[in-house]
Formats: sequence, C-alpha cells, structure tokens
Amino acid sequence: MKPVTHTHWPYPRWIAHRGAGKLAPENTLAAFRVGARYGYRMFECDVKLSSDGIPFLMHDATLERTTNAADALGHGLSTVGSDHPWSTLSLLDAGSWHSRSYAGETLPTFEAIARYCLNNAYGLNIEIKATPGDEYHTGEVVARHAARLWHGTTVPPLLTSFDVASLEGAQKSQPELPRGLLLEELWTGWLETALRLGCVAVVCDQVLWDTSSTTQAQSAGLRCLSYTVNEASEVKRLLELGLDGLITDRVDLFSPSNL
Repeated sequence: MKPVTHTHWPYPRWIAHRGAGKLAPENTLAAFRVGARYGYRMFECDVKLSSDGIPFLMHDATLERTTNAADALGHGLSTVGSDHPWSTLSLLDAGSWHSRSYAGETLPTFEAIARYCLNNAYGLNIEIKATPGDEYHTGEVVARHAARLWHGTTVPPLLTSFDVASLEGAQKSQPELPRGLLLEELWTGWLETALRLGCVAVVCDQVLWDTSSTTQAQSAGLRCLSYTVNEASEVKRLLELGLDGLITDRVDLFSPSNL
C-alpha cells in the first residue's frame, strides 16, 4: 500500500455522500449501489460501534430517524445505536423511512460495505462517528478493521472525524492509514491540530473554504475537501479555489465523468 501524501493522492474528486445522498436510504448498501449507477467511484459513510464492538453504518446517535427502532424495540428501551448488540441492530428496517421501495433494507456492517467497495474498486471515506465518551476507542477499532480489510490493496480508505480523540485513536492504532480532520468551523489551532494528527487532508463545511483557508491548508501540504456540495454555483467556486474533493448528495446532478 503506497502511502497517501500531498503528491500521491489516489482519490477521485467527486464523492457520494452517505452512499447516494438522498436518492436511497443513507448509509445502506442500496445507497451505495445507486451512487455507483450514477458513475460515482468513491463514497462517504459514517461508522460507529454496536454495544458488542461491531462497526456498522449510521450517522445519528439514535436510531429513530433512519430505522423502525421506535416500533421494533418496544417502548421504554433506549434507541441509542451503541446501546444495542449487532444481533438486535441487524434486524431493524433501515429503508422504510425513506420510501416503500426500500422497505426491509437493513443496516450494513462496516465489513459488508468495505467488501462491496473492494470488490468493485471503489474508494471509501470513512467518517468515524463515535458515541460521546468513546471517541478514542472507536477510532482504534475502526482503524484496525480498515487496516485488516484493505491489507495488500493499493488505495487505502480515508479516515476522517470531527472528533480529535477518534483521529488520535486511529493514528495510534494504524498510523499508516490516511486521516483527515473534519471541520464545521475554523476553530483556533485547526491547522496545527491537523498536522499534529498526521492528517493528509482537511474536510470543511463548504462555506469555510476561501482563498485564505485553502492557502493555509495547501501551504502546509494538506489536501482540501468539502461537504456537502449540492449547488452548481458552489461547485464552480470551490473548483476555482482548487479543492481536491467534493462530497455531494446530488449524484443525479453532478456526473463525475463529465466534471
């Protein structure tokens, strides 16, 4: 596995957010397949841990928005995803909330999504989405699984997180895997923190990228990525700034092969 550096950047510019943005239930295998049908060759997803330590895909801390947990688990039981073992989570319906055609779609394990991407030569941006208080441990575990799954491959996954502790855990566990610092604001010391964590990229809310911030990041040898880019005017602005990666919901609007 050749190290990802500022000069060796093996990822495409266009990245499908949570599989296929909003066209299919986010963070499911179905969403990845929809994104692939639109020509996307790299995907972003959120990974957290079940109570028995199985990495699985989900964005929210709780299960209500994207599963039938409120009905399936019964009243009075916690709907925090990390409170349940995988044997329980694997039975939830993660598709009906989106549309009838996806009824019965299940939550995927991280391993299932990884193998789908590996078998199809797709890139993956893994956002480590830890339960509060378990950030460092989650970073360690997710990185360990990623290193195992991508062992011997040429293009490693990109591990990102808003949680500094999650990236510290990933760095300690598997320092050879590339990391990126996610930012929703340019807090004091963001650049120094990214460098301390050995990051190869900074992934910002699109509104944070301007001439000043991109120059700072690029001058420090970091690649610049942006989320969640859904408007053509923003695409034009960010490309003019020299952004290396655009994470989008609009897989139906922006064709990676034409841009």
